[in-house]
Amino acid sequence: MIRTPHIDLIDPVLGFGKTVLMPGDPMRSKYIAENFLDRPVLVNNVRGVNGYTGYYKGVKVSVMASGMGMPSMGIYSYELYKYFGVQNIMRIGSAGAISETAKLRDIVAGMGACTNSDFAKQYNLNGTIAPICDFSMLEIVKNFSHNQGVTLHIGNLYSSDTFYDDSFPSANWKKIGCLAVEMEAAALYCTAMRLGMRALSVCTISDILYPPYDALSADEREKTFTQMMILSLESAVAFEALPHIEPRE
Repeated sequence: MIRTPHIDLIDPVLGFGKTVLMPGDPMRSKYIAENFLDRPVLVNNVRGVNGYTGYYKGVKVSVMASGMGMPSMGIYSYELYKYFGVQNIMRIGSAGAISETAKLRDIVAGMGACTNSDFAKQYNLNGTIAPICDFSMLEIVKNFSHNQGVTLHIGNLYSSDTFYDDSFPSANWKKIGCLAVEMEAAALYCTAMRLGMRALSVCTISDILYPPYDALSADEREKTFTQMMILSLESAVAFEALPHIEPRE
């Protein structure tokens, strides 16, 4: 049985699905599992990071928290891809709108993830990496959102290493067209690119970072992102048809 420092399967027979949906908040993964999955089983609880596997429309799907920030996302995504047979990870988190086109509770999909992080320096590249999503996943989500009448904003996210930042750099990232700021997508995309796997970040706008400022409560963030949850689950069913891939050495 495979164990890592951060994932210890409680039910190794059930394991993880081909697709893992990853909110940042462990309580949001619990909420999704209990309210949307059939026969959900807790499969990981190391450090209180709830991971569940169940079924949605007959397809095995997992949902597990990533925690906050790029180091945490980098750990969990790497271990899921490398050791547990996961091929698709879809971050389903919250983000702060920095573009006036994105309103409270709107959904944004990260085609790319600009960042102030040094996460990619580990690859020793003689240049600057462009962390991007998997197009096949983005296309599926885009088509489903269109068919269901869900407004989906597609563009670049800004993945920040800092939540409280004296320089407020989001204003400058807005000038080059970033839709929203969050803290995990760039690490997820880099990890997927390095291992040859698939990743996509889809976020609900929980904060408005331009006047007039606004924000959802912690309870609203946990329980009211229903449209994004259904969008991600329906997409996960379609992801089953994507070709099988193995992690790159």
